Amino acid sequence: MKIKEIIVVEGKDDTAKIRQAIDADTIETNGSAVNKEILNRIKHAKEKRGVIIFTDPDYPGQRIRHIVDQAVPGCKHAFLTQDEARAKNPHHNSLGIEHASPETIREALGKVYELTDNLEGEITKEDLVNQRLIGVREASERRRMLGEYLKIGHTNGKQLLRRLNQFQITKQEFEAALEAIEQED
Repeated sequence: MKIKEIIVVEGKDDTAKIRQAIDADTIETNGSAVNKEILNRIKHAKEKRGVIIFTDPDYPGQRIRHIVDQAVPGCKHAFLTQDEARAKNPHHNSLGIEHASPETIREALGKVYELTDNLEGEITKEDLVNQRLIGVREASERRRMLGEYLKIGHTNGKQLLRRLNQFQITKQEFEAALEAIEQED
């Protein structure tokens, strides 16, 4: 599998793991120390080939994703769940792309989302309330399961609403995903 876009990752271990899974070029942010030079390389890459942001499913990874997305709007996004990115060694409790299997990486990159402006028919805060994704005790767990199912990451309620609409997830896809996770329970 060859990926045309350049994949933005956090470090060398992520690059090595991605290259085990697919044929792709990467730009490493060197962790959360994303500087202007790296952002300029990412902007250039987006103009030439397109960019997929693929960071770890933890706070630093989300922070890097946000920094890059703000500086270089219109990038595509790939996500791993925390379970998919968890170290297999029980003594090494870290999350990262470098811990994911090649199959999981290929699957995540196969479900790439492109951020866009909100469109008509968007999902609303009221939809999240009605689906018990905000405002109730089990909301966080429901958001985690929905984020894993849709491959958009685990978020708080405000971020979930933003991602659902930016990734153009339709109300039908949203409701079908919720139905699927209800059946898994």
